[in-house]
Amino acid sequence: MGTPVRSLRHASAAPELSIDLAAVGANTRKFVSLARGEVMAVVKADGFGHGLGDVARTAVANGATWIGVTSLAEGVLVRESGVDVPVLSWLNPVDVDVHTAVRYGIDLSVPSLEHLAAVEHGPVRVHLQLDTGLARDGAAPETWLALMSAARKAEIAGKVSVVGVMGHLPCADTPGANAPGRRALLRGAEMARQAGLRPSVRHLAATSAALTDPSAHLDVVRIGAGLVGIDPSGTTRLHSALRYTAPVVQVRRVAAGTGVGYGHTYVADRATTLALLPVGYADGLPRAASGRAEVWLAGRRRKVAGLVSMDQVVVDVGDDAVAQGDEAVVFGPGDEGEPTVRDWAEWAGTIPHEIVTGIGPRVRRNVR
Repeated sequence: MGTPVRSLRHASAAPELSIDLAAVGANTRKFVSLARGEVMAVVKADGFGHGLGDVARTAVANGATWIGVTSLAEGVLVRESGVDVPVLSWLNPVDVDVHTAVRYGIDLSVPSLEHLAAVEHGPVRVHLQLDTGLARDGAAPETWLALMSAARKAEIAGKVSVVGVMGHLPCADTPGANAPGRRALLRGAEMARQAGLRPSVRHLAATSAALTDPSAHLDVVRIGAGLVGIDPSGTTRLHSALRYTAPVVQVRRVAAGTGVGYGHTYVADRATTLALLPVGYADGLPRAASGRAEVWLAGRRRKVAGLVSMDQVVVDVGDDAVAQGDEAVVFGPGDEGEPTVRDWAEWAGTIPHEIVTGIGPRVRRNVR
């Protein structure tokens, strides 16, 4: 029989995500120093889970001269946070609110003739978005000539101002894979010039290509994950901007053979101490990491025992002394040995981007 559960009735701490804006600033400066042109700070998905306004302001203060978002609503939030550099929104429905874009001075991407027709109520600044190999967003190559011609007519009529040509690389994490996408984007930019358009910026590279392929930089590089310390190419050490902590809320001693959690996927192979943390998959801890994940508690890494539940995880601490209220580090920069965002991504079979953007609103944010 295990000993009775000792519960913490009035926890003095709660799960907390500490966001280090100094790290965002340092990462921004690194990309500014590497870029052959300008840096567009991409703050979609609430600044990759780090706070849209905070990340945008920090990036601009450290040298970024553009801001990128996916939606017009995000662009409005950027403006309302006090940022006054050019802002581009590139994933918009055909019925996007052009008047709001003009009012807030937000550039819009145009990935099709239908989108172009829908924005011809401006005048609005647009970037012609070309499919340069993803077969995802952007105009298909066979439509480029018609798109350029229609854009030129709309520009002459004073309905749009074509300020950019953009694309996206499908395999930027793979060395040597960018040449086809770069050739495609340059071909599209030349077609725009031949149509009489004079876009001032061409942009193609995101974080990986910005770090590994200077030939893809062109006029602007778009940096999103890199701002918050994620390098998808695995070539460069950046500064992690997150530290995720949670308090121990229960401690119990159990006998060998005790099953833990749903389905008893973890069974104690010895008498041991279990600590309960009030965080789970609703708070960004992926259930797929069950059986592999660890946290940092009482000076070392500890195995998560059993399945990650919606609201909680159990940690096996062996015979070490752990008390209610002790702080566990779910992940951090890794400087002291604690798990990192990349560790959690590997345990879950995903990418760090999914981890940092999936932390739920129940986790208190502390911006430093």
